[in-house]
Amino acid sequence: MKPKSIKGVPRQISGGFHDTESEKQFAPELLPLKFEILKRRFFMINHWQSYCGSAFAAFKLYDSNAGPVDRDPQKGDFIRIDIPGPGEPEARGYDWVEILEICYYQDSFSETIMIICKPSRDPKNKKSSHIAHFYSSKATSTFMISKTSSHLKTAVYGRNESPNFKAKFIDVIRNLLVAAGGIMGIAKIQWKVLTDGFLDFE
Repeated sequence: MKPKSIKGVPRQISGGFHDTESEKQFAPELLPLKFEILKRRFFMINHWQSYCGSAFAAFKLYDSNAGPVDRDPQKGDFIRIDIPGPGEPEARGYDWVEILEICYYQDSFSETIMIICKPSRDPKNKKSSHIAHFYSSKATSTFMISKTSSHLKTAVYGRNESPNFKAKFIDVIRNLLVAAGGIMGIAKIQWKVLTDGFLDFE
Protein backbone atom coordinates (compact mmCIF):
# COMPACT_ATOMS: atom_id res chain seq x y z
CA MET A 1 0.00 0.00 0.00
CA LYS A 2 1.27 3.45 -0.92
CA PRO A 3 0.80 6.63 1.11
CA LYS A 4 -1.86 9.01 -0.11
CA SER A 5 -0.73 12.04 -2.04
CA ILE A 6 -2.35 14.98 -0.27
CA LYS A 7 -1.73 18.67 -0.90
CA GLY A 8 0.47 20.06 1.86
CA VAL A 9 1.54 16.70 3.32
CA PRO A 10 5.31 16.09 2.98
CA ARG A 11 6.32 13.48 0.42
CA GLN A 12 7.14 9.96 1.59
CA ILE A 13 10.77 9.11 0.82
CA SER A 14 11.86 6.39 3.25
CA GLY A 15 10.86 4.60 6.44
CA GLY A 16 7.34 3.97 7.66
CA PHE A 17 4.19 5.97 7.04
CA HIS A 18 0.51 6.01 7.91
CA ASP A 19 -2.70 7.67 6.72
CA THR A 20 -5.13 7.86 9.65
CA GLU A 21 -8.49 9.40 8.76
CA SER A 22 -11.98 9.83 10.20
CA GLU A 23 -15.07 11.27 8.49
CA LYS A 24 -18.55 12.20 9.61
CA GLN A 25 -21.50 13.34 7.53
CA PHE A 26 -23.77 16.18 8.68
CA ALA A 27 -26.83 17.97 7.36
CA PRO A 28 -25.68 20.97 5.26
CA GLU A 29 -27.20 23.47 7.66
CA LEU A 30 -25.19 22.01 10.58
CA LEU A 31 -21.81 21.84 8.85
CA PRO A 32 -20.66 25.46 9.47
CA LEU A 33 -21.38 25.27 13.20
CA LYS A 34 -19.81 21.82 13.56
CA PHE A 35 -16.70 22.97 11.70
CA GLU A 36 -16.32 25.97 14.02
CA ILE A 37 -16.43 23.60 17.00
CA LEU A 38 -13.93 21.31 15.29
CA LYS A 39 -11.56 24.22 14.61
CA ARG A 40 -11.63 25.23 18.28
CA ARG A 41 -10.83 21.66 19.30
CA PHE A 42 -8.06 21.40 16.70
CA PHE A 43 -6.30 24.55 17.90
CA MET A 44 -6.64 23.72 21.62
CA ILE A 45 -3.60 21.44 21.61
CA ASN A 46 -3.35 21.41 25.42
CA HIS A 47 -6.78 19.73 25.50
CA TRP A 48 -6.24 17.05 22.83
CA GLN A 49 -6.03 14.30 25.44
CA SER A 50 -9.59 15.09 26.56
CA TYR A 51 -10.88 13.98 23.15
CA CYS A 52 -9.25 10.56 23.31
CA GLY A 53 -9.00 9.57 26.98
CA SER A 54 -6.31 9.46 29.64
CA ALA A 55 -4.73 6.33 28.13
CA PHE A 56 -3.58 8.43 25.16
CA ALA A 57 -0.60 10.79 25.04
CA ALA A 58 -0.86 14.23 26.71
CA PHE A 59 0.07 17.29 24.66
CA LYS A 60 1.34 20.66 25.88
CA LEU A 61 2.00 23.70 23.68
CA TYR A 62 5.15 25.81 24.15
CA ASP A 63 6.22 28.96 22.36
CA SER A 64 9.51 29.40 20.50
CA ASN A 65 11.18 30.48 23.77
CA ALA A 66 10.13 27.25 25.51
CA GLY A 67 7.44 28.94 27.61
CA PRO A 68 4.13 27.07 28.14
CA VAL A 69 1.19 28.79 26.41
CA ASP A 70 -2.56 28.26 26.18
CA ARG A 71 -3.48 29.79 22.81
CA ASP A 72 -3.76 28.90 19.14
CA PRO A 73 -0.55 27.31 17.82
CA GLN A 74 1.90 29.28 15.68
CA LYS A 75 4.73 28.36 13.34
CA GLY A 76 7.87 27.85 15.42
CA ASP A 77 6.00 26.65 18.51
CA PHE A 78 6.85 23.33 20.14
CA ILE A 79 4.57 20.55 21.35
CA ARG A 80 5.65 18.45 24.31
CA ILE A 81 4.27 14.90 24.12
CA ASP A 82 3.94 12.70 27.18
CA ILE A 83 3.49 9.17 25.86
CA PRO A 84 2.27 6.56 28.38
CA GLY A 85 5.27 4.54 29.51
CA PRO A 86 8.95 5.52 29.59
CA GLY A 87 9.84 8.73 27.77
CA GLU A 88 13.10 10.15 26.45
CA PRO A 89 15.35 10.23 29.56
CA GLU A 90 17.58 12.90 28.01
CA ALA A 91 14.49 15.11 27.58
CA ARG A 92 13.17 14.51 31.12
CA GLY A 93 10.75 11.82 29.96
CA TYR A 94 9.08 13.70 27.09
CA ASP A 95 9.11 13.70 23.32
CA TRP A 96 9.09 17.00 21.43
CA VAL A 97 8.01 18.21 17.99
CA GLU A 98 8.30 21.62 16.36
CA ILE A 99 5.51 23.18 14.29
CA LEU A 100 6.94 23.71 10.81
CA GLU A 101 3.87 25.14 9.11
CA ILE A 102 0.20 25.91 9.65
CA CYS A 103 -1.50 25.77 6.27
CA TYR A 104 -4.95 26.91 5.14
CA TYR A 105 -6.52 25.79 1.85
CA GLN A 106 -9.94 26.90 0.68
CA ASP A 107 -11.97 26.75 -2.52
CA SER A 108 -15.66 26.87 -3.39
CA PHE A 109 -16.14 23.24 -2.28
CA SER A 110 -13.89 22.71 0.73
CA GLU A 111 -11.80 24.21 3.54
CA THR A 112 -8.71 22.54 5.01
CA ILE A 113 -6.36 23.38 7.88
CA MET A 114 -3.07 21.55 8.54
CA ILE A 115 -0.49 21.63 11.32
CA ILE A 116 2.79 20.10 10.09
CA CYS A 117 5.27 18.99 12.77
CA LYS A 118 8.67 17.31 12.93
CA PRO A 119 10.68 15.78 15.79
CA SER A 120 12.80 18.39 17.54
CA ARG A 121 15.22 19.05 20.37
CA ASP A 122 13.96 19.84 23.84
CA PRO A 123 13.55 23.65 23.54
CA LYS A 124 14.22 24.03 27.27
CA ASN A 125 17.72 22.64 26.80
CA LYS A 126 19.40 25.40 24.80
CA LYS A 127 22.79 23.68 24.81
CA SER A 128 21.64 20.41 23.27
CA SER A 129 20.87 19.65 19.62
CA HIS A 130 19.73 16.12 20.50
CA ILE A 131 16.41 15.19 18.84
CA ALA A 132 14.13 14.42 21.78
CA HIS A 133 11.80 12.02 20.00
CA PHE A 134 11.63 8.33 19.16
CA TYR A 135 11.59 9.17 15.42
CA SER A 136 14.47 10.84 13.57
CA SER A 137 14.38 14.45 12.42
CA LYS A 138 13.35 13.31 8.90
CA ALA A 139 9.89 12.23 10.11
CA THR A 140 6.83 14.47 9.95
CA SER A 141 3.32 14.34 11.37
CA THR A 142 0.61 16.35 9.63
CA PHE A 143 -2.60 16.97 11.59
CA MET A 144 -5.52 17.96 9.38
CA ILE A 145 -9.17 18.98 9.56
CA SER A 146 -11.38 19.73 6.57
CA LYS A 147 -14.95 20.57 5.59
CA THR A 148 -16.76 19.77 2.34
CA SER A 149 -20.36 20.33 1.33
CA SER A 150 -21.44 17.09 3.04
CA HIS A 151 -18.97 16.01 5.72
CA LEU A 152 -16.13 16.83 8.10
CA LYS A 153 -12.82 15.00 8.03
CA THR A 154 -9.98 14.72 10.54
CA ALA A 155 -6.64 13.06 9.84
CA VAL A 156 -3.06 12.46 10.93
CA TYR A 157 -0.53 11.68 8.20
CA GLY A 158 2.84 10.24 9.25
CA ARG A 159 5.71 10.33 6.78
CA ASN A 160 9.35 9.12 6.71
CA GLU A 161 9.12 7.46 10.12
CA SER A 162 12.36 5.78 11.20
CA PRO A 163 13.85 5.31 14.71
CA ASN A 164 16.07 8.00 16.20
CA PHE A 165 19.49 6.37 16.52
CA LYS A 166 21.29 9.58 17.52
CA ALA A 167 20.87 9.07 21.25
CA LYS A 168 22.37 7.31 24.24
CA PHE A 169 22.26 3.52 24.15
CA ILE A 170 19.28 3.17 26.51
CA ASP A 171 17.40 5.83 24.51
CA VAL A 172 18.15 4.03 21.24
CA ILE A 173 16.62 0.83 22.64
CA ARG A 174 13.52 2.73 23.79
CA ASN A 175 13.26 4.58 20.46
CA LEU A 176 13.52 1.32 18.54
CA LEU A 177 10.72 -0.26 20.57
CA VAL A 178 8.38 2.75 20.33
CA ALA A 179 9.13 3.42 16.67
CA ALA A 180 8.67 -0.26 15.80
CA GLY A 181 5.26 -0.13 17.44
CA GLY A 182 4.38 2.93 15.37
CA ILE A 183 5.59 1.40 12.14
CA MET A 184 3.63 -1.78 12.92
CA GLY A 185 0.42 0.19 13.32
CA ILE A 186 0.07 0.71 17.06
CA ALA A 187 0.50 4.47 16.66
CA LYS A 188 -2.13 4.51 13.95
CA ILE A 189 -4.62 2.95 16.36
CA GLN A 190 -3.82 5.70 18.88
CA TRP A 191 -4.14 8.45 16.25
CA LYS A 192 -7.46 6.95 15.14
CA VAL A 193 -8.78 7.45 18.67
CA LEU A 194 -7.83 11.13 18.40
CA THR A 195 -9.32 11.71 14.93
CA ASP A 196 -12.54 9.96 15.97
CA GLY A 197 -12.61 11.96 19.21
CA PHE A 198 -12.36 15.28 17.38
CA LEU A 199 -15.59 14.41 15.56
CA ASP A 200 -17.52 13.18 18.59
CA PHE A 201 -20.02 16.00 19.21
CA GLU A 202 -22.39 13.95 21.38
